[in-house]
Amino acid sequence: MRNNGRTSRIRPIAAAAIAIAVLTGCAQTKEFVSGFRKSPPASGDAGILGAPEADQYLQELQDLASGDPATQAEIYADAHSGATLTPGPQTNLRYALVLATPGHPETDFDEAQSMLREILTRPELMTRGEIALATIHLKSAEQMIVLDSEARRLRASTSRAAQSREDATNRRLASVEAENRRLRDELEDALEKLEAIQSIERSIREQDDQ
Repeated sequence: MRNNGRTSRIRPIAAAAIAIAVLTGCAQTKEFVSGFRKSPPASGDAGILGAPEADQYLQELQDLASGDPATQAEIYADAHSGATLTPGPQTNLRYALVLATPGHPETDFDEAQSMLREILTRPELMTRGEIALATIHLKSAEQMIVLDSEARRLRASTSRAAQSREDATNRRLASVEAENRRLRDELEDALEKLEAIQSIERSIREQDDQ
């Protein structure tokens, strides 16, 4: 019972920490994108044909985070298909951002971290807005990985403590059972001796009566 209470306290703490990280990441993303809009466009941006606007990425991520399961599955499948069939900076970035977004079944912070790090090794192939999105979501994914690791550590620590208590209880029960067996054996031995004494006494009385 104590273990359940402690675990129930850990889960809200971990969830709150993750929520804070997500909100922080969202705020930073908006600040980055807003800053890039106010800055002059990078010289390479105009030559990146077919590069989506940052708003397109952000809108899709918002739909992914707030959509129903069918919408989430559709967005994930489309992003995964694009990165698989036509891999490139934009399709890979889109897929990595989907993986880095919490709140849907296909979230994978480790894979997102790996992909975003690889994408950022070729910044010349991306617009400034894409670089901002990749940078912010990479930091967010790294924070999530740290938080998830800490949550697992806390759960493991709680499980070990619970296991230790269970082992100690089992040892005490085994000790009590062993003591009970010893007492039963001694009682049976005493009863056998008492029966033997009573049998001898009956034999003596029978002989005296004769």
